[in-house]
Amino acid sequence: MAKFIDVLGRPDLSYPIIHIAGTNGKGSTAAMLEHIFRSAGYRTGLFTSPHLVFLGERIQVNREMISKDEIIELVKELDFHAKVVSKDIWDDHPTFFELMAAMAFLYFHQQEVDIGIVETGLGGRLDATNVIDPLLSIITSIGLEHTRILGDTVEKIAGEKAGIIKPGKPVVIGRVPEVCMHVIGDIAAGKNSQLISVQENFGDDLEKYPSTNLFGTFQSWNAATAITACRAVESQFPDLRSVPENALQSVDWPARWESLSLSCGRELILDATHNPEGSHFLDENLASLVAELGQKPWIVAGTLGEFRARYLMPVVAKHARGLFLLEPQQPRAATFGVLRRYLPLQSGFPVNNTTKEMLFPDEQTCSIGQPGDTIVVTGSIYLLGEVLARLTGQESESGSALQDLP
Repeated sequence: MAKFIDVLGRPDLSYPIIHIAGTNGKGSTAAMLEHIFRSAGYRTGLFTSPHLVFLGERIQVNREMISKDEIIELVKELDFHAKVVSKDIWDDHPTFFELMAAMAFLYFHQQEVDIGIVETGLGGRLDATNVIDPLLSIITSIGLEHTRILGDTVEKIAGEKAGIIKPGKPVVIGRVPEVCMHVIGDIAAGKNSQLISVQENFGDDLEKYPSTNLFGTFQSWNAATAITACRAVESQFPDLRSVPENALQSVDWPARWESLSLSCGRELILDATHNPEGSHFLDENLASLVAELGQKPWIVAGTLGEFRARYLMPVVAKHARGLFLLEPQQPRAATFGVLRRYLPLQSGFPVNNTTKEMLFPDEQTCSIGQPGDTIVVTGSIYLLGEVLARLTGQESESGSALQDLP
C-alpha cells in the first residue's frame, strides 16, 4: 500500500486527516465529525466501509457520494499504477480494499478537501489506511472481534488498534476497558503521543455527555469522542469554535438504529450488530424499545460466522415476539443451522427460516405482522444493505456484491 500511494504522488499529504479505529462506533464517530466540520464551513472527505447499497457510499465529499462515472475514471487511473507496483511481484497488486482506500485519498486530493476523515477497515496496525500521517488518531472502543486475525484477548486487539498512533501526533481514546487503556497508553508514550481520554474530559455521568439524534447510550460516548477530537484540533480549524451546540442533532448514519416508516403501515428499525460489544448495546436498545411499545417487536436477524451468531442470537431471542432468520448473500454467512444452534432451547416464540424476497415482496412492503407493528432487522451490515436495497428498489444497480473478501 505504501508503494501504491507513493506512485500516486502521495495525494494523502495534501490535506490533514483524522484517522479512526475501534471495535464499535468508528463509523458513527466519523459521521459526527464530518457533520461538525461541514457545519463549520469546511469541505470534508469521508472514507468508511463497508457500504450498504452503493459502492460510492465509501467515498464522500461534503456527504455527496462519488459517482459511478467518477469511480470508473479513477479505476482506470489506479489500474495503471497498480500494474506498475506489481510488475515484478504479483502479490504486491492492491486488493479491493487497498484500491478503494487509494481511490479515496486521490479523490479527496482532486476535490481539494479541507479535512479527510478516514475509518480503518480492520484493526489498525496492518490496515491499508495506516500508511497515512494523520493530524489526529482516534480509538473509539475495544472489544472482541476478528479474533483469528487481531488476537484472542482485548489486550491484543488494543495493541492492534493502537497501531494507528503516529509519533508526536495526539490520540483520542473513547470507551475502552481499563486493561486496554494501559496497553494504548504504553504505545502512545513510546511514540511521544499525547493521549486524550474522553472519560477524563467528560467524567462518568452519561447524563452530562452530549446528545445526538442517533439512538442509544453508546452514541453519547461517540458524540463525546467526536467533540473531544474537535477540541484537540481547534487551533488548526478555528471555525470549529462557532459550531452550533445542536450540530449533532442531525447526523446522518444509516442502519444504526435507523427507523423507516413503510407504506404498508409497519415501522422498520435497521441496526447493524456484528460483534459481542454491539450485541450488548442491541440488548439495551431492544429493552428500551419493548418498554416504549409495551410489547416485543418482530425481529429479523442474520450474521456472518459462528462467532457473531453466538452473541447475537441469545439477545434477539430475549426480546423477540417472533423471529425470522436470514442468510446474508456472503461467503461467510452463518447458516440457518448455525443461527438456530445459539437460540435458547425453550424460546417460546415462532422461529422461521426465510428469505428477504419472502419478507419484503415489493418496495416499501413487508409481510411480517400487521399494520402498526414494529419490525427490527439486525445483525450483519451486509444483510441490512440487502434489505435496504430491496426496499428502495436499488438491487439491480447496487454494486453490493463489491465487498471486501474475508
